[in-house]
Amino acid sequence: MGHHTTETLIPLNIAVLTVSDTRTEDTDTSGGLLVDRVKEFGHQLSGKAIVIDDIYQIRAQLSQWIADDKTHAVVITGGTGFTARDSTPEAVSPLLDKTIEGFGELFRQISLQQIGTSTIQSRAIAGMANGTVIFCLPGSTNACRTGWDDIIASQLDSRQGPCNFVPQLKGIDFEACKSRG
Repeated sequence: MGHHTTETLIPLNIAVLTVSDTRTEDTDTSGGLLVDRVKEFGHQLSGKAIVIDDIYQIRAQLSQWIADDKTHAVVITGGTGFTARDSTPEAVSPLLDKTIEGFGELFRQISLQQIGTSTIQSRAIAGMANGTVIFCLPGSTNACRTGWDDIIASQLDSRQGPCNFVPQLKGIDFEACKSRG
């Protein structure tokens, strides 16, 4: 009871945003990995962009996807560190209707095994805005692999139980997640 899964994957429309002052489509290994993972998993890539680490450019691109009735999820890579230019959490947080505190906590817990206590410098966050789930990951390719493979993929998988984010997304005909009672 309270398990909300489907027998087959409900393909989602997922956008990937790279936040970087230096990366191009040719050098964007983190964004490229996420694009590959989205497609390999059976989802549709609804958009891909690279913006400089600027609060307003991040918000402008993200707001377009949040407002788009067809975009279910956005995965952002980059801008989550502590340098003066890192501003992804500050750009994204005001746009969220709800935060998903457990995402950052779990990401740092998993990362501890890989990078030790340097994981405390990660400001990975997630949340929901207008029925769109948004995940913000560090800019390293390994961090994106960890975030997608160990957390995001299962939470965007309608076959995953007892609950996943799919029933909460706009335009999905799927019974809303109930109490696990």
